[in-house]
Amino acid sequence: MKTTDYIKVTIDKLPKGYVFTYSDFTTKVNKKEAVIKSLNRLAASGKIKKLSKGKFYKPEKTPFGTLQPNQKQIVKDLLEKDGKLLGYITGLGIYNQLGFTTQVSNTIQIGRNEVRPALKRGIYKISFVKQKNTITKENIPLLQLLDVIRFIKKIPDTTVAASCKRLKVLFADLNKESIGNLIRLSMKYPPSTRALLGALLEDMGLDDGLLVNLKHSLNPITTYNYSLSERDFPTIKNWNIV
Repeated sequence: MKTTDYIKVTIDKLPKGYVFTYSDFTTKVNKKEAVIKSLNRLAASGKIKKLSKGKFYKPEKTPFGTLQPNQKQIVKDLLEKDGKLLGYITGLGIYNQLGFTTQVSNTIQIGRNEVRPALKRGIYKISFVKQKNTITKENIPLLQLLDVIRFIKKIPDTTVAASCKRLKVLFADLNKESIGNLIRLSMKYPPSTRALLGALLEDMGLDDGLLVNLKHSLNPITTYNYSLSERDFPTIKNWNIV
């Protein structure tokens, strides 16, 4: 089968919104230049769309226009490589998804142990956040919640108080083991994150025994400014939050 025909057949089998590169074809077709030319021709014809240099996607067309690929597709090579988990989408990329804001951001933030410079892909700016914990598929949802607390003042189109109330709703869905893991993972986050986590969990009536290590990890004379009211969150005084 000719290179162009092989590429067309392969693309036809891909789901809409799937992101691919030259290397997805050169493993089967040992003619890199031919692959590059074929993909560029297909992009020019509109059969595929160019996302950024060397990256393309199969477009999904609607009455309102062509949809962008989902965020995970856009950055999948930055999240996993050769079966090894490298990072996870967090921050501005998940605030809307988790119900903290109605705004949809064109910035995708990725939590990774090893960060790298920001980059652009299509309409998206991709930036990186340092994650000190080991990243596993099981703890990603917990790390995302801790990242929300860490950057809670930067969530667009909402208030810290509203975000705290939303966090309590999400915490209520966690079992005791997950809460314990959440506290354990928080030990590698800034003290301000641990303090607010403790205040919210105590406000929810969490067993004091689970909060002991969290409380002992904090300097008893340091205060943390979140502009919260004791009337709405009575436990903040126990965590030096103002």
